Amino acid sequence: MRRTLIKSATVISMDDAVGDLSSGDVLVEGSRIVDVRPSIELGSGAAETETVDGAGRILIPGLINAHMHTWQTGLRGYAANWTLLEYFRRMHAGLATVFRPEDIHIATLVGALNQINHGVTTLVDWCHNNPTPDHTDAAVRGLIESGIRAAFFHGSPKPEPKPGEPHFSEVPHPRREVERLLAGPLADRDGLVTLGLAILGPHYSTLDVAMHDFRLARELDLIASMHQGGGPAKTPGAWEKLIEAGLVGVGVNVVHGNDLPDDLLDRMVDLGVSFSVTPENEMIQGHGFPITGRLLKRGVRPTVGVDLESVLAGDLFSAARVALSMQRALDNAESRKTSGAIPATTTIPVREALRWITTEGARMLGRERQIGSLTPGKLADLVIINASDLNLVPAHDPVATVVMQASLANIEAVMIGGAWKKRNSRLLAEGLETKKELLAQSGRRLVRDIERQGRAA
Repeated sequence: MRRTLIKSATVISMDDAVGDLSSGDVLVEGSRIVDVRPSIELGSGAAETETVDGAGRILIPGLINAHMHTWQTGLRGYAANWTLLEYFRRMHAGLATVFRPEDIHIATLVGALNQINHGVTTLVDWCHNNPTPDHTDAAVRGLIESGIRAAFFHGSPKPEPKPGEPHFSEVPHPRREVERLLAGPLADRDGLVTLGLAILGPHYSTLDVAMHDFRLARELDLIASMHQGGGPAKTPGAWEKLIEAGLVGVGVNVVHGNDLPDDLLDRMVDLGVSFSVTPENEMIQGHGFPITGRLLKRGVRPTVGVDLESVLAGDLFSAARVALSMQRALDNAESRKTSGAIPATTTIPVREALRWITTEGARMLGRERQIGSLTPGKLADLVIINASDLNLVPAHDPVATVVMQASLANIEAVMIGGAWKKRNSRLLAEGLETKKELLAQSGRRLVRDIERQGRAA
């Protein structure tokens, strides 16, 4: 069995029982962490074990990106100046309609590899541009080929209807397609790539469709994730009806939620709904301020996602930093308004932000017993950060160093399920240059095709 011992690293376990170690060892056997202590001596087993010197390094759990539309990787930066309304029109009713399966595949593959490069070991791929089974299979294949741990949230496209076709808000989530995935490539509920549902939700569908989709997710025991916000709701009052029907609870994930009224947010929190914020994109495109602080006041934590590489960088550290900084700013402004002074101490410590992109992501996925912390028995998903780098020395507070100062440049190694995916600051993926060129060709063709149709203007 493959064994790896990382020695003398600063360990941020994100497990209260394990704690943090200023100098500690982590032993991995096969796909799992088997020990985390100040010092581990192997004795007779040393010869069969790879030993990694962790001195000057910070070891953290693998990051969990709770929300990203990876299919848009080939359009990086193309939507940077769009509001949300422009995005609906120019992306979903425009560019999305000219994607071929091969475009979905290369975008998902390269996008997932980029996430590994950034220290993300689990990606929630919210795929809502899959008009055919071939498109869906291409996305799943890209995730599998990348080697990332992923939750593939199967969605549905949102084009403008052709004459005689129903609006997408009137189309129930396709049971047959979900069952096909569960019987095929995503049959293993504990596999590297698992299935969830990216449903329309009551903000973007009729009540009948929302009821159908929530029931489908409940019946198949799948997470039901949905966007909430961005203009008026398609079905006002639908959440109350879903709650009355007993369909809202653990396993329901709300993305954004900026305009949720307080009383409804209270009920959702009480029922165990999880929330994913994408702070940078929400503020850029006009969703409103992220609900980070509103959740914290109710005793729950958000998860954090990148959202759209067509708008911004795929860097989860930056997303967490924006979420933290934005909420501190709001808290400071509120304190000035009510008391005339800034708070006596910070309202949110940096460790909170690290929880949002590790342990909370695992909890949202229902996998907190498997991933999210450096805990013996959990899967060996971890990241090594070089704290000796110029921009990180001296690391007085390792958690602050990670959350407030670390970047892609400092991520030296990434392990997923006991296997190295990045070593010595180099992504271990074959044919990267070819993949990058295929992505560039795909992006250029998509833009050319839609501009020829005059639908991206």
